[in-house]
Amino acid sequence: MGIAQLVDTVLDRTVVGGYPHWGYAVRKRLPSWPADPPGDALAGKSVLVTGASSGLGAAAAAAFAGLGATVHLVVRSVERGERVAVGVAGSRVWRCDVSDLDDVTRFVESFDAGVDVVVHNAGQLPDRRTESAQGHELTLATHVLGPLRMTELLRPALRSSTDARVIWVSSGGMYAQPLPVSDPEYAEGEYKGASAYARTKRIQVALVSLLARRWADDGIGVHAMHPGWADTPGVSGSLPGFHRLTSKILRSADEGADTMVWLAATTPRPPSGLFWHDRRPRDTHLLPWTRHDESARESMLTWCAKAAGVDL
Repeated sequence: MGIAQLVDTVLDRTVVGGYPHWGYAVRKRLPSWPADPPGDALAGKSVLVTGASSGLGAAAAAAFAGLGATVHLVVRSVERGERVAVGVAGSRVWRCDVSDLDDVTRFVESFDAGVDVVVHNAGQLPDRRTESAQGHELTLATHVLGPLRMTELLRPALRSSTDARVIWVSSGGMYAQPLPVSDPEYAEGEYKGASAYARTKRIQVALVSLLARRWADDGIGVHAMHPGWADTPGVSGSLPGFHRLTSKILRSADEGADTMVWLAATTPRPPSGLFWHDRRPRDTHLLPWTRHDESARESMLTWCAKAAGVDL
């Protein structure tokens, strides 16, 4: 193992070494850091970003536009989305509540543009168990079911792209959670918002390799990533205690969004079906009790597809 790889691995496994802003700063200076995409990497491309009204989504949208893309800001609040759009040249704002499967269908049916890249960034972290319009636990509906239906409905448009990519914005918090095959709706036990968030982020990562195989014949690359510890309104609003303790060391939104931008714009396209952080594929398990087998992942995908109204 070379020195650069050793440093990168130590940063990753210690968490507090790699997730704050200094992890990003150190890795950028390693000789193994992958090159930035060229300034026109997304010229002529169309990028759709959910949850684009603040935080990582807004930062990524601005970066995509800076690389030449037409950016579609998919938001629950049009007013907030339009404020972001002022700083994102040539962008368009679309209203959609990703947790609401009917609204996802309405949005895709109204979407009148091509699309090359879809970034599933919309997130929720409720403080009590809440259900979506269709009666699904809210974090599951927002992070898994809505994005799954949206991508399936957008497949014809993605199929028309010469280099289609789908990026799931996950979280390092998923490392602490096993795949909740027996209770995906978090109906059992004491509900904790942070745990619900992490459970659904685990589901995202578990499904990515299966979705990569499912969509491979359409030419769609599928990637998951996590941003590290980034200073966003979602973190400060939903995890105030964590934010108070870590505010001095958090990454900026731009630093947190870096890998999703790189995954969308770098060439050649990164290998499909992997989990990324700071431009490198990462292990999906760090703790032995979170591991699951292929049949568990297949079972999870079957359940999620049925709940999302998707035919496998």
